[in-house]
Amino acid sequence: MEKIKIHLEYMLRSGSAEVIWNMIGTMSGLEQWFADKITVSDKLYTFQWGKDERRTAKLINIRSYNFIRFHWTDDEESRTYFELRMDEDELTGDCILSVTDFIEPEEEADIKKLWDFQVNTLKREAGL
Repeated sequence: MEKIKIHLEYMLRSGSAEVIWNMIGTMSGLEQWFADKITVSDKLYTFQWGKDERRTAKLINIRSYNFIRFHWTDDEESRTYFELRMDEDELTGDCILSVTDFIEPEEEADIKKLWDFQVNTLKREAGL
């Protein structure tokens, strides 16, 4: 079955761009909310959750204070990725964290809940 693209947006407070970038664009930041441990070798990031769960993703692209994009190495569909992107709301100046992910259609509700939980953890860890 072909994966579908989902796009989620989370409003964060104004003036938090530096904090948000450190949480999504650095290995130490990602370890605070996304994975328990991360190791990097060249452009391969190995994410670990708990003692046994591991997945490796290739860093596709990164633009400081804008976005970071990965492709899971075990995903057979070459066009898929997950991306964390920062934008600014033009009206309020608030930071918007956008998450783009490719998922199996039947997983949509569960994946949205997972990202909601992860971003709430990010907010708590970053003091937002």
